[in-house]
Amino acid sequence: MRSTGILLSVTSLPSKYGIGCFSKAAYDFVDFLAEAGQTYWQILPLGPTSYGDSPYQTFSTIAGNPYMISLEDLIEEGTLTAEECDAVDFGSDPERVDYGKMSENRLKLLRKAYERSNISERYDYQKFVYENRDWLPDHALFMALKGRFNNASWTEWPEDIRLRWGYAMDYYRRELYFDIEFQQYLQYVFFRQWEKLKAYANRKHIKIIGDIPIYVSQDGVDRWTHAELFQVDEKNNLSAIAGCPPDAFAADGQIWGNPLYNWDYHRATGFDWWINRLHHTFRLYDAVRLDHFRGFDEYFSVPYGAKSALTGHWEKGPGMDLFNTLRWRLGEKELIVEDLGLMTDSVRQLVKDSGFPNMKVLQFAFDPNDIGAANDYLPHNYDRNCVVYTGTHDNETIAGWLARLTEKEMKQVRDYICDHETPDEKLYWRIIAEAMKSSANICIIPAQDYLGLDNNARMNQPSTLSSNWSWRMKDGALTDALQEEILTLTKRYGRFNWDSVEED
Repeated sequence: MRSTGILLSVTSLPSKYGIGCFSKAAYDFVDFLAEAGQTYWQILPLGPTSYGDSPYQTFSTIAGNPYMISLEDLIEEGTLTAEECDAVDFGSDPERVDYGKMSENRLKLLRKAYERSNISERYDYQKFVYENRDWLPDHALFMALKGRFNNASWTEWPEDIRLRWGYAMDYYRRELYFDIEFQQYLQYVFFRQWEKLKAYANRKHIKIIGDIPIYVSQDGVDRWTHAELFQVDEKNNLSAIAGCPPDAFAADGQIWGNPLYNWDYHRATGFDWWINRLHHTFRLYDAVRLDHFRGFDEYFSVPYGAKSALTGHWEKGPGMDLFNTLRWRLGEKELIVEDLGLMTDSVRQLVKDSGFPNMKVLQFAFDPNDIGAANDYLPHNYDRNCVVYTGTHDNETIAGWLARLTEKEMKQVRDYICDHETPDEKLYWRIIAEAMKSSANICIIPAQDYLGLDNNARMNQPSTLSSNWSWRMKDGALTDALQEEILTLTKRYGRFNWDSVEED
């Protein structure tokens, strides 16, 4: 069935408290989607971010980001006051998240809410802690220890707690009791608020597409607690890390630094860790995008400590063993595979064998640096079992992309869409229409593209650190007129969400 949706990070929602969260703005966005005939709201990962603020580098594969907790909800329940929240400096730019001030000030407010909550006496909190006992105690202790050691990486902690010796674990659990309880409180509030928002979206017949990175962070609880899952030596030091080989953009290749999985161990355990991760993931989302799908076929391994990726090599991943096990243990799940970049025949075969829809990005169809795959992204070549995007969180906005095209490149685009009349500043609508009318079963358009924003609204520029992940949408940007335009396109190209039509 043909359908469509909008890509917008939760953090990009408007908010007077510095960052998009599970506040009224999120519910208003769900209403906007429903009234525009949409089926999906695609978001970025919801995990707690670390240095660099990337949602793809998180402290946990399961935990939620406390920044997304709605302060308005805490005001309503009486654990915070509006005066307290209004007095905090969250930054002066309504179109940017100031993560420095988030870290400095928002957690202080949340700590006040915790101290006033009497949380330990609440049955629903106790129930939450019990039901999440497979991951929550380790996460809470890990985050409390991060605070205890001035946010240093766990690899820099004292040896006894770094290696999780029994007496050290007992000591810090006692010493940091209230810090640990605070971290558990944050997760309780996060999941309570998110589940409420998701339920509202589902009642409106809006499905949430989530996103999970293939790799975990080196400075994360999964790496600290489960060394056996990764390629490590006898001293628990990494023996190899993730990266990518040299290409036209990086002569020495790239070192990503993420721990690589010990796939032999995962196979021997029936992929228990992955099954548990995906089980928790599908509690949060209706559908899931698997980032860097190529890594499940083969991955690039760089020796730990290498100065460049030139000494790296390819190794085989789990392939269909993982996905067959997933189907056997969890049943059929709605997955989308991120198969962008240079694909090999074996990756293409894995995509085909999995049966999951893959991704098509329109910008790649007109890439002047194309190495032979552009035709895969031209709409007339799409298989129906795919998801088309004008761009992703890693791309330029469509308006920004069009603005920097050369005359020759612009002619190529206009020739393909048979349009030499539309003014350049309005051409982004024609690119959106190309995606909408394609044969792809699902079409996802970033909110920035519907708004016609330039590259100042870009979410991420890979391999850079400055101002990524910080864009926020202006309050009032989603107008009735825009909603009507989106609805018209949605109906015109047969993507209207008929489930949202209430029975008389």
